[in-house]
Amino acid sequence: MTSARLVIDRDFTVGPVPRRLFGSFVEHMGRCVYTGIYEPGHPTADERGYRRDVLDLTREMGVSIVRYPGGNFVSGYHWEDGIGPADQRPRRMDGAWHTIETNAFGLHEFAGWAQEAGVEMMEAINLGTRGVEEARSLVEYANHPGGTAWSDLRIKNGAKDPFGIKVWNLGNELDGPWQIGHKTADEYGRLAQEAGKAMKLVDPSIELVAVGSSNAHMPTFGQWEHTVLSHAYDEVDYISLHAYYQEHDGDTLSFLASANDMDYFIESIIATADAVKAKRHAKKSIHLSFDEWNVWYQQRGDGGDQPHMVEKAEWREHPRLIEDEYNVTDAVVVGTFLHSLLRHGDRVTIANQAQLVNVIAPIRSEEGGPAWRQSIFWPFARMSELATGQIMRVASTGDRFETRQYGDATVVDAAVTYDAERGRVVLFVANRGLDEAADVALDLRGFTASAVTRAEVLTVPEGGDRHSSNTEGAQDVVGLAPLAGAGVDDAGAVRASLPPLSWAVIEVAVAEA
Repeated sequence: MTSARLVIDRDFTVGPVPRRLFGSFVEHMGRCVYTGIYEPGHPTADERGYRRDVLDLTREMGVSIVRYPGGNFVSGYHWEDGIGPADQRPRRMDGAWHTIETNAFGLHEFAGWAQEAGVEMMEAINLGTRGVEEARSLVEYANHPGGTAWSDLRIKNGAKDPFGIKVWNLGNELDGPWQIGHKTADEYGRLAQEAGKAMKLVDPSIELVAVGSSNAHMPTFGQWEHTVLSHAYDEVDYISLHAYYQEHDGDTLSFLASANDMDYFIESIIATADAVKAKRHAKKSIHLSFDEWNVWYQQRGDGGDQPHMVEKAEWREHPRLIEDEYNVTDAVVVGTFLHSLLRHGDRVTIANQAQLVNVIAPIRSEEGGPAWRQSIFWPFARMSELATGQIMRVASTGDRFETRQYGDATVVDAAVTYDAERGRVVLFVANRGLDEAADVALDLRGFTASAVTRAEVLTVPEGGDRHSSNTEGAQDVVGLAPLAGAGVDDAGAVRASLPPLSWAVIEVAVAEA
């Protein structure tokens, strides 16, 4: 048996929970759009071709903001291809994913879908093969009320009211040599500065995200952010960061501790941004947009109709690409990633799990068939539902374990929120131990706890193992179940025993002492 003691104090908070932390990502890649969110002719499709079953799951998951249309895709994309009559839109070769893009789904379709899903739109622009003029034209088309060439064209195309898109990505992963239009930090920084300036002249209310490092192991990591922000600090509001993790060569302990690396990545970017702030004597702080994150088995190599090496695929419309099947272990790790994002919610104020449907996604669907929740759906859904109010600072002591990649890590990983209006403290907690249960005690200073009002756990199902997953034929193998025994002890502390390899949520009714 392992143990952990967590302490929070009413007066020590990180900041308010940012709702944009629970974002997702829809890219024109594989089956995320076509047969994912959009499938005319599907039994659940509405008159616009949106799959209602996927919409229902998106709303249940609690997604707040969705980044679109890429990703690598956007670095070769002409946004004008996706507007106007659908039967007149051009078919294009998409070099990013070696597929044929029909453009049947574009900006207007995404705006309609976002309205149905109840999510905020986050639009990415092409700064790979295009530049300042195309960027400002898109903002005018999307956001200007009317009376100009581009805004009147939007009205002609059926959208009288502006889309009102507030958050814009200034390109995607342009630090990466794989990216169409790859640039040096100086080249990109100047382009982002000028594009951002032009875009804000069209609509001063928009918020801009500069491209940061594609991962923390890029050879330009750190210097890229410093150079880009040295150019574009005044124009942008966020710097992006992307990270994907997987279990390598059976090193399960490192995989379970990979949120340590996410913490390091976030804190390094904050330090770099603040160094530029100090050098410039600036007043504003740059926030972070963690607009791609997830578990992604990049080295799994499924082959067949699910190529991971996309350059070997034929030129086809929306082939199956990286449709990872997620298990219990993945769900626990995703839960710890959400903890990391929440713990840094004073600076990470946008985050987008990549992607929403089919492509390394919490939701899976089949053409003409069902949609279902993968294991990683559940931590996201519960945290989006219950993480409200203030993020609490958590002091933690307890057992630790050694890892090959990330040093030592706590067996129990946690994040806590307090919502004064609802009178609740919510503990989000993972037991990363593979073999032993973990006794967890949460001491509440400045609060009086009356009762545990909800306690749920995701863990290895009866008769299963850590590789258990949900599939089309067995959609409810892995999910949340009641956590027995969680309660408030005589001293007012919250206590629970977590089974091995588990993620749990415990909601506690409290009053301020």
